[in-house]
Amino acid sequence: MSLLNRLHCHSASFLISLSLITVILAGCAAKQQPATATNKPNVLIIYADDLGYGDVGAYGQGQLKTPNIDQLAATGIRFTNGYATSATCTPSRFALLTGTYPWRNKDAKILPGDAPLLIDTASVTLADMFKKQGYSTGVVGKWHLGLGDGNVDWNKSIVKTPNDLGFDYSYIMAATNDRVPSVFVENRNVAGLTASDPLYVSYEKNFPGQPTALTNPELMTKMKWHHGHNQSVHNGIPRIGFMKGGKSALWEDERMAENFLSKAENFIDEHLSKKNGQPFFLYYALHQPHVPRVPGANFAGKSGMGPRGDAVLEADWCVGEIMKKLKAAGLADNTLVIFSSDNGPVLNDGYYDEAVEKNGNHTPWGQFRGGKYSLLEAGTRVPFIVSWPKQIKTGVSDALICQLDLFTSLAALVGSTAKTDDSQNLLTTLLGKSDNPQAPYGRSNLVLEASGRLAFRSGDWLLIPPYPGKAVNEQVNLETGLSPNPQLYNLRSDPAERTNLATKDPGKLADIQKQMKAVVGNAYQANTQELQLK
Repeated sequence: MSLLNRLHCHSASFLISLSLITVILAGCAAKQQPATATNKPNVLIIYADDLGYGDVGAYGQGQLKTPNIDQLAATGIRFTNGYATSATCTPSRFALLTGTYPWRNKDAKILPGDAPLLIDTASVTLADMFKKQGYSTGVVGKWHLGLGDGNVDWNKSIVKTPNDLGFDYSYIMAATNDRVPSVFVENRNVAGLTASDPLYVSYEKNFPGQPTALTNPELMTKMKWHHGHNQSVHNGIPRIGFMKGGKSALWEDERMAENFLSKAENFIDEHLSKKNGQPFFLYYALHQPHVPRVPGANFAGKSGMGPRGDAVLEADWCVGEIMKKLKAAGLADNTLVIFSSDNGPVLNDGYYDEAVEKNGNHTPWGQFRGGKYSLLEAGTRVPFIVSWPKQIKTGVSDALICQLDLFTSLAALVGSTAKTDDSQNLLTTLLGKSDNPQAPYGRSNLVLEASGRLAFRSGDWLLIPPYPGKAVNEQVNLETGLSPNPQLYNLRSDPAERTNLATKDPGKLADIQKQMKAVVGNAYQANTQELQLK
């Protein structure tokens, strides 16, 4: 069914869209007993890209309406202390799939489009865990964890893809929306590429005779660059990196959402347990509202907030459509959904797209300070919703939980003993079974990361050690959280981080510093102004 027909048939569902994590789990596991071969649930993770805490209507802190995401919250648990590990995409995705803090890997940072596969193929990933439990596994959407060995020939079968990390099927963006190559990779090959028009990519220098946004600005017919995106131009939009050829495989940004949705729906159709006797795990990684924001024609202009707001509407529609697919397949009532985002929001992230000018009174960051790239709360505190109709008691939880914990928690749900040192088993928290205020629940502490620097959450307290650097990232106009002095906030009484208690409560400061050093180990040097990654 075309996107237009979908909208005609479901006009009430397209008011808003957002990209997020949705984990779907079904079956008798609601009783928290180890899953058997006959009751293992399907699992769907929907992961948004740069979606803020205040971008989701259910959190009541912004102006956008997201009815489909809100419906997940209405049928499950909305976490108010849910975190990504990091304030940027690659590290958060690494943690989600490995159950390991990204700061333990020196290469877990924003990757260029030609970066080698970041995750060691010998490691056990979330997909590996599910596969060993008899699952069919798939990933559709944004990847941004590298491919190959660092010297990919895009015209041949690619070695080291998601298929080497436990995924039976993969259909992914080769890099990111704003990085070349602007193509999709299906399993090990560039989708739609022809031998007569090979594809070449470089992040070092341009190819002779190829235009760029600098040499041929007239090619930027859809969007102009503000910072960083001034190299190859595709589909009227300047990108990062240089690209030549491969025209038959190049994507159309306006159709990306529909394309990914179709592949995700096809995966569900092809892997219904009634067909092959296997449950499935699908990691559905949305690309919205990451730049460049180029929503389809049916969403362009609908939010009144420019392309960013429109992209959020489109993402919300994607969530609604994938949930309709589950319902049509008879899977809705025994599906657990965990919905989240890889990091916090940003308005101007490199393009002139009126995200700032048309934002109005909307607050993508909610009540928090900072955003993407920041150690402050809005960098990593993100929407985190778990829905399992007829299985989870609906409500709101302030338990401290992180995407890092999905690895061990979901392993426990499906009867696996897989675990990591960093990922905690918070299955009872995910299922809403530990709301007794007299009993411990959720995490007791969490290490957070932004651009290689670490912060530490302990109970209601947040410690940001002293770091050199600017207090504001001027390019994106967001606070970084950097200061030459230690910062200590009580997030329960001061969620907006307005009152630094480091000097007023030196005892608490020393206590949290000691806790952080115990968790981070040699990476934390208490007598310096920086965390050294080792």
